[in-house]
Amino acid sequence: MSFRSPYPDVEIPEKSVHEFLFGDLTEDDLSRPALIDGPSGAVTDYRTLVAHIDLVAGALAARGVQVGDVVALHSPNVPAFASVFHGILRAGAVATTVNALYTADDIAKQLTDSEATMLFTVSPLLPQAKAAAEQVGLAADRIVVLDGAEGHESLKDLLTEGNSAPEVSFDPATHLAVLPYSSGTTGRPKGVMLTHRNLVANVSQVQPRMGAGRDDVLLAVLPFFHIYGMTVLLNLGLKVRATLVTMPKFDLEMFLRLTTEKKITFLFIAPPVAVALAKHPLVEQYDISSVRCVFSGAAALDENLGNAVAQRLHTKVRQGYGMSELSPVSHAIPFDGDDVPLSSCGAAVANSENKIVDPATGEEVAYPAAGSSEVSAPGELWIKGPNVMVGYLRNEQATADTLDSDGYLHTGDIAVVDGNGNVSIVDRLKELIKYKGYQVPPAELESLLLTHPDIADAAVIGVLDDEGEEVPKAFVVLQQGASLTEDDVISFVAEKVAPHKKVRRVQFIDTVPKSASGKILRKDLRAAETV
Repeated sequence: MSFRSPYPDVEIPEKSVHEFLFGDLTEDDLSRPALIDGPSGAVTDYRTLVAHIDLVAGALAARGVQVGDVVALHSPNVPAFASVFHGILRAGAVATTVNALYTADDIAKQLTDSEATMLFTVSPLLPQAKAAAEQVGLAADRIVVLDGAEGHESLKDLLTEGNSAPEVSFDPATHLAVLPYSSGTTGRPKGVMLTHRNLVANVSQVQPRMGAGRDDVLLAVLPFFHIYGMTVLLNLGLKVRATLVTMPKFDLEMFLRLTTEKKITFLFIAPPVAVALAKHPLVEQYDISSVRCVFSGAAALDENLGNAVAQRLHTKVRQGYGMSELSPVSHAIPFDGDDVPLSSCGAAVANSENKIVDPATGEEVAYPAAGSSEVSAPGELWIKGPNVMVGYLRNEQATADTLDSDGYLHTGDIAVVDGNGNVSIVDRLKELIKYKGYQVPPAELESLLLTHPDIADAAVIGVLDDEGEEVPKAFVVLQQGASLTEDDVISFVAEKVAPHKKVRRVQFIDTVPKSASGKILRKDLRAAETV
């Protein structure tokens, strides 16, 4: 049988995202800073934000955007992102957020697949956005450049028109709010259909666990176009009336400077940032003692790395688990969860239930006795709850492969659970290396490699040896000034793992390719594999 979240169910309001986030703003809330542009320091209070959202919604309606139409938003983290994103939803349209790192061809594919009728972008990204629009036949007057560009309307143009937000009506339980695209690390990107209820549910599920409130200041470096930044930073941050300080891209010096100057209290990060916080000498030059919690997601955070960050910054470190198809958070170590092992991603969020299923037999694994420290056998993690997507856009087969008839989403991740309901992700089902019949989790070897003082970053994939056997290969980024040989790395790992888990090959590289959300792009490593 499945196991439920240990937390009591929470009420999930039957509201649109706009009404849920902004419908109960008080006069005191309206004067509070909602967003601060990190590079310039410009402040947008909640009163201005809501006014801009309404004006964007009105401008969209004036341009013929109707309930259910798709509008693309292609932008890094700037305060205007919030105005446009929520303006799209306020108009009853669907926001498809486009990765700011995408090429013109990537953008064109998403515009085509989503059938977007308008595109918002920024001037630094206009060349690729414009080329994509030309590919798909989207006219120049359907491209809005937030900060302005010749031949295109700007956000200021839309705001100064003064159009009132339209009166719209839809069912939050079924009406799509956002259409993010899955990362494509294991295949062609797919449009993930998330309703207003999905997004409202996920904020409601995680709000009691995160510990963030109106007096907190959040550094918004995780991209809003990714579902992690969209839900946990943008929507949750605004719901609790916190202040978000935006960064358009990650730069360690700016990250540390803004944390110091703006007295950031919550850092939401991905594991690559944790590596820098644990190891980079620049950290010592800044006073970041205001930080009371570092929360990591998007990929598994190694326990040793997390503890190193906690000790160096003298703060709490937590992690969670999720995916775009889950809106995205399904598990999280709570802010007050000092007794929850950092090797786990915590228990299932409220209003949800899990199964762990042996992928070989299709049978559920045996669960440990309640309250025990024992862990189950590994299996694929299945999740059911109000945050689970409707399905993949116009892709019935992919939807059927991922969502079963009982409403469980099959994550493709291998997990174990302890007697307190804390789930630990072992690895991706499709990324496990099979060496002589033994399963070798790349994440385990990556975590071990990161404990070496001369290794700044690492990734592991399976490659074929001369005999056609799949073996673990490590891609290693050295610390500046460090010197290691292939034999050094192989010996270091061999001393600490079972024989079948030993690294058999090593390639030194300058950087580990990762998605904007921090996931290792193993397909890129396979493409660049030279040994």
